[in-house]
Parts: sequence; structure tokens; C-alpha cells
Amino acid sequence: MKKLIFIGLTAALAACQSGPSYRGGQPAIRADADSQTIQINASPEVVRTTLVNSASARGTIVQQNEPNMVVMESYLRDNNPVFDNEFGPSDVGERAYRIRIRFSGSQCSTNVVQDIALVNNIYTPQERAFQVPANPNSMQNLQRLKSNAEASTAC
Repeated sequence: MKKLIFIGLTAALAACQSGPSYRGGQPAIRADADSQTIQINASPEVVRTTLVNSASARGTIVQQNEPNMVVMESYLRDNNPVFDNEFGPSDVGERAYRIRIRFSGSQCSTNVVQDIALVNNIYTPQERAFQVPANPNSMQNLQRLKSNAEASTAC
């Protein structure tokens, strides 16, 4: 049985926030069991810039763009009976993936953590978010980010 966790809008963005500990001016980040992580040989700024540019090129909406976190949303426009069955209907608002990428590190070494939620009825009072377990497709996105960020730096 898949482990699904209900997360409210605020909790979806704040549940796994970095703790107050800092190393070298960067906040320490923790990964949940359903998160994916990757180490990138580039600075956090290069990782952030690469991520935002890639999202913009694909038409993915960047909702938050902060020094150590980017939150993106990708809307699912078609009806999906499998999602309706697994997560309930999204009949009051749209359904979207909310992807949160957090990163911390130094000039040539950045730890990246990715969390993905499926959100029903996004931006309505009936909004419900479900954490999505890590999968090979979302890991490919992190590997692509790694390749692109490392290609644009001298590390």
C-alpha cells in the first residue's frame, strides 16, 4: 500500500523546511523518506539559476524562487481516472504537481533535495496535497539538473 500523507497548503511548503542549523552560511537540509537527493558539483546559485531557466523553458510555473529553495507547479489538464481513484476527485479546482527543490552547499558542492506532491483543487478552500513517493522519472529530472548545472560551471 502506498504511503500517502495529507498535507495542507501551508504544511506542504513548510513541513520539511530546513532547521535553524547552518554550516558555512548555508542552511542544513534534511530529506524525508519519499524525497530524492543528489549531489551536484556546482554552487547553490548555479543550481538555482539552472533550475529556474530549465523550468521556464519547459513552461513550468515557478511559484517561489529563493536562494535555497525553488517551488514549481505543473498543471495536469486532462482527466485522470487513476488519480481520481487513488487521490479523490479534483472537481472544485485544477490538479497539479508541486515540486519543491531545496539546496545547500558550497562553491563546488551542493546537496539537492526534491519533494513532490500531487495537489487536488489547487488554490481553493478544498485544496488537498499528497506526497508522491520518489520514482525513476523524477530522478531523471534531478540527473538532468545535475548535468546542466555542472556543464555551466568551472568546478
